[in-house]
Amino acid sequence: MILFASNDPILSETLTRTLQRFENEVFSTSSLQGITGLLKENTFGILILDMGLLRDDGPATLEEIRGHLRDGEIYLIAGTSEIQDIYSIPAGLVDDFFFKPLNPDLFALNIESSCCGTASESRSLTVVEPYIEKLKPYILFQSREMKRVLMNLPRIAGSNQTVLISGETGTGKELVARALHILSPRAEGTFVAVNCGAIPDSLFEGELFGHERGAFTGALKTHRGKIEVADGGTLFLDEIGDMPVSLQVKLLRVLEEGVIYRLGGERPIRVDVRVIAATRKDLSKSVEEGLFRDDLYYRLNVLRIHLPPLRERIDDIPLLARFFLHRALREIGYNGPLPVISPGTRDLLQRLRWRGNVRELRNLMTRIATFLQEGQRRILPLDVLPHLDEVTLRDILTRPESLDAKGVFIPIGTTLREAEDILIEETLRHTGGNRTKAAKILGIGIRTLRRRLNQPRGQIDL
Repeated sequence: MILFASNDPILSETLTRTLQRFENEVFSTSSLQGITGLLKENTFGILILDMGLLRDDGPATLEEIRGHLRDGEIYLIAGTSEIQDIYSIPAGLVDDFFFKPLNPDLFALNIESSCCGTASESRSLTVVEPYIEKLKPYILFQSREMKRVLMNLPRIAGSNQTVLISGETGTGKELVARALHILSPRAEGTFVAVNCGAIPDSLFEGELFGHERGAFTGALKTHRGKIEVADGGTLFLDEIGDMPVSLQVKLLRVLEEGVIYRLGGERPIRVDVRVIAATRKDLSKSVEEGLFRDDLYYRLNVLRIHLPPLRERIDDIPLLARFFLHRALREIGYNGPLPVISPGTRDLLQRLRWRGNVRELRNLMTRIATFLQEGQRRILPLDVLPHLDEVTLRDILTRPESLDAKGVFIPIGTTLREAEDILIEETLRHTGGNRTKAAKILGIGIRTLRRRLNQPRGQIDL
């Protein structure tokens, strides 16, 4: 059973109702006396306590509550102005922390994981698709978003066509490229990665195509380029959008004819290379601006994989955080039992924007592991906050979540059909009149929406 205590009626009603949707037995109270009374009469597994209820003698009040709760856990909900106060709470009085503004559904899911365990944290691509065992542990996920993206990975790998991988920086484009190589018939060949944004324009051609001895001053011997080295394997061109336009036509010839010419050479060299390109840019926009050749774009964009940013696949964040934390602890020779990530920490991590995506998460967990106290069994939000920059911290503590989201006011006494009319009108206003988007938000078909809009107000039937 869960006891929820808050003097904020909106917060109490919203979170209590959401927790009950997950089939939890929830009691609520708005006073410290109510907490004491309910704890004397019932046995609760979790007490969720809004810090707004605590008086100036917060630690003493918590000690009294802890005496009544016995084996249960205490989770505190803190507002922006109360963050500094939680550092004054003695260790052991509180088991976890959550921060306002809360997302009710995310909050309830993380409380549920605390009640029911976190077996799903060990799930990965190898569990979803057993025949991709060799990928472990390079690609870990459990979100529906990544399942949709990677479900066709083996088929794409089995093809010899070029692949264009798009996504923000840090989303794992090179990992996916390596996975495609490992699963392909070229797995025994060489995987050669080239970062097109890291090579000066003056050196690019020689680096990619190689050069003959004497091709230029200082060319004392023949040099094989990256394309030639990748013969029989896979060439991964990261940040292809940064490739100089002058070299794009030469790459196109390689893709079309399978032939290269070394710098300073006249003899054609046949190569058998599969090209996988990746970009953080919108290449179609670069084509429109004349920064990228349209013929090369269409030649690369045969098979497409788009990796969503981490903030759009939040179900993967606890799994990845746990993996990176434990890996970092093993690397530094941590001798204690590997700690778990608390529900409050999961909630905090899942609400960050992650502008650096998976790479940023990895770096954060490495910092946490470096400063972790020996023998610490649980990673709390207090372990995370010191490693967040001011912009990130201000963003998470001031960004409105679902409790403050835009809504629709429907007066008491409104009939069901009138309420449906109001909801449709407000949704259309929210989408700027876009009926397709409105229908998607409402969960109905576009034809149904059109039919309802053509019917008299208040006489609409689904």
